[in-house]
Amino acid sequence: MKRALRLDGVTCTFAGRGGNADYTAVAHVSLEVTEGEFVCVVGPTGCGKSTLLNVAAGLLAPSRGGVSVFGENLRGINTRAGYLFQSEALMPWRTALQNVTAGLEFRGIAAQEARSRAADWLRRVGLAAHAHKYPHELSGGMRKRVALAQTLILDPKILLMDEPFSALDVQTRSLMENELLNLWAQDRKSVVFVTHDLEEAISLSDRVVVMSAGPASRLIGEFAIDLPRPRDVAEIRLTPRFVELHKLIWQALRDEVKKAYANTTTSPQPSPPEVERV
Repeated sequence: MKRALRLDGVTCTFAGRGGNADYTAVAHVSLEVTEGEFVCVVGPTGCGKSTLLNVAAGLLAPSRGGVSVFGENLRGINTRAGYLFQSEALMPWRTALQNVTAGLEFRGIAAQEARSRAADWLRRVGLAAHAHKYPHELSGGMRKRVALAQTLILDPKILLMDEPFSALDVQTRSLMENELLNLWAQDRKSVVFVTHDLEEAISLSDRVVVMSAGPASRLIGEFAIDLPRPRDVAEIRLTPRFVELHKLIWQALRDEVKKAYANTTTSPQPSPPEVERV
């Protein structure tokens, strides 16, 4: 399979402030994602999962190591990737339709064509009847669907997702996970999906990558997910193989979660990173 994304020995160190020592978020991380592969990254809170996504997106230059996209070294923003953030990223003064057209407009696509494509994507995510509503008129799940359409309409070859469903209730989250799998199955983009939820990771992915507790987080395990596709995320969690995989991966993750918890309850926390050291 063709390699879509490669992180090669990535280390990210930030300069301390107020007299604090430098802080290394991730250290010597190497990760490959093949074309059409769905990879989930799990780890304790604060282990640098989002930092890795920012590096893959070209939003953050690593202190050491490098990134390549389809065999080419990444310089600047990764224009072949779409990024779905955990936080709300919709423009509140624009309707759902207008939010979805925004990226096409920035690329110089004619307004009529942009609206036609956006309407089609809203239909695909089940929001055709809500095209002219503003974000505050939509539920949390609906806003996530708009954000997903907003990202996918640009046809990125790589999809970077930073805990996109973590703020949703359990039922809506399950619906969105299935919606994502259905859309992904249509053209099999390469996906890097960050989550703290091990069940979510196993339900969605082809491979789960486990990170250690920070600071200087590293990859400590990779697990192939051999569950059949297509999947319903609720039903797949009832199967014996899912339970086996969960137990296996949790054995690798459990001690790291304990370390992270101990660090937050017994140790003073470093100041937020201020300036990247390169």
